[in-house]
Amino acid sequence: MNMRSEYKNLRVFVTGAGGFIGSHLVEALVDAGADVRALVRYTSRGKWGHLEQLAPEVRNSLEVLLGDVRDAQFMRKHIQGCHVVFHLAALIGIPYSYEASESYVDTNVRGTLNVLEAVRATGVQRVVVTSTSEVYGTALHTPIDETHPLQAQSPYSASKIAADKLAESYHLSFALPVVTVRPFNTYGPRQSARAVIPTIVSQLLARASQLHLGSLDPVRDLLYVKDTVRGFLRAGVVQQAVGRVINLGTGQGISIGDLSRVIMKVVGREVPIVEDAERIRPQASEVRLLIANAEVATRVLGWKPEVSLTEGLQKVAEYIGGNMGAYRVGSYAV
Repeated sequence: MNMRSEYKNLRVFVTGAGGFIGSHLVEALVDAGADVRALVRYTSRGKWGHLEQLAPEVRNSLEVLLGDVRDAQFMRKHIQGCHVVFHLAALIGIPYSYEASESYVDTNVRGTLNVLEAVRATGVQRVVVTSTSEVYGTALHTPIDETHPLQAQSPYSASKIAADKLAESYHLSFALPVVTVRPFNTYGPRQSARAVIPTIVSQLLARASQLHLGSLDPVRDLLYVKDTVRGFLRAGVVQQAVGRVINLGTGQGISIGDLSRVIMKVVGREVPIVEDAERIRPQASEVRLLIANAEVATRVLGWKPEVSLTEGLQKVAEYIGGNMGAYRVGSYAV
């Protein structure tokens, strides 16, 4: 799916650009010919996150801003003049949301409000808001379509539900051109050890004698990051997407235990699996079953996943193998 004709010379603003999905999206937007303004959260060290890993020709094509979505004045100033906004900035770690719920509300709810207000004030043509399959909670029916009830099984998911509903309200109240994209479990190169696939791969590549994990029975629909990004790109330009919530997923589920065994085959190492109490979430908070119905994405966006699980896992193993210093294998990443 060639997006160059759609994005060439468009001024695009990306929040959360230094993150896992954000950095891949920025890369794809530059390749599509967009003029990209990339927002990375300010720190005194001036780091660009994963944008620092992009090829020099990509980095040199970007306007990188250091700032914070929690600052409404900053957002309005810098979104001015953009055509499309992709809003990915968020706190995403579920375990940490048990410890610091207020910070999730500040970033995920107020940050989204600031983006929506900035878009409303500056006349942006499209804003794509990033949701998560976690808003569904444990599936009441599968596959999960966009009409499935929302269930806040963690403070993180509650903050994302609130953000999604703000986006919905701004579309209905002010005709804001909003699309809410709801990816299921995205994985790929640059993902941190906070997520389960890098946790498994990094332990195996570090020659650990045991694989330490949390619950093994939850089932997830795993979507390779390049497929996720293709869905975002389509959501940013397809007119029929405005006002919709759109799932991105494969429609296939795999348990964490079975996933571990698939990864062992990919990596070429088999070790015993140990359920680590530190990694197990509160029973009522753990989302047990997530499998996507992505028919809307196919019908409206013309999108389907292209990368198989085995192919995607091989790419992750290659990346982590070349970047082991970024993974603290001996400690649990919250």
